Amino acid sequence: MSKSTGLSNFKQQFKENKQLKNITIAVTAVLVLAIGYILYKQFVWGPDNEKSKSSYYKGLNLAVKDSTDAAISELEGVVKKYDGKVGGEVAQFTLARQHMTKGNFKKALELLEGVDLNDTYGPVYVIGLQGDCYSEMGDLNEALKLYQEAARKNANENTSPMYLFKAGLVAEELKDFEKATELYEQIRDEYTVFASQKNIEKYIARVSNQVKK
Repeated sequence: MSKSTGLSNFKQQFKENKQLKNITIAVTAVLVLAIGYILYKQFVWGPDNEKSKSSYYKGLNLAVKDSTDAAISELEGVVKKYDGKVGGEVAQFTLARQHMTKGNFKKALELLEGVDLNDTYGPVYVIGLQGDCYSEMGDLNEALKLYQEAARKNANENTSPMYLFKAGLVAEELKDFEKATELYEQIRDEYTVFASQKNIEKYIARVSNQVKK
């Protein structure tokens, strides 16, 4: 059988075999999408992502200078332009902090829900700031839950004891002195440097006395 005959037979089978045709079309579509995604990441998303990394500096500097309204205006533009890029996510987190400064806690929470940071501390601070918002709004049970979640997230010597301490203070406000004791003792046992800085034994003694009453 000649090559041309074999090719003709294959073409005929392809036309007649609906399943084979559908599979071929599906595989081709996946390949086209994959190649398109790779090209997009390399030639469009990549350069934009690099540009975004310095895009939030102006807004951050305004925030540091307590120019809250100016910072919000600046950061909103960055978030809109670089949404999904590294700089856009940092800008959105900073924007949430500015709204929190103004007492717009619900708006801050809305923004934080959409923040996607992939470094060591970013996701921790997002959860922690959500806890701060709920604490300011008076929802102490939710704040306690979020502070404990932040303490567990990427556990480390810097953020974990800080959020355990915040959780302990909230537990005290809730008059859950057993929980507060547990949290302060965890700081004492696992984070000795922070415990020393905060004189954590003083807090343990305070809540322990309340438990005994």
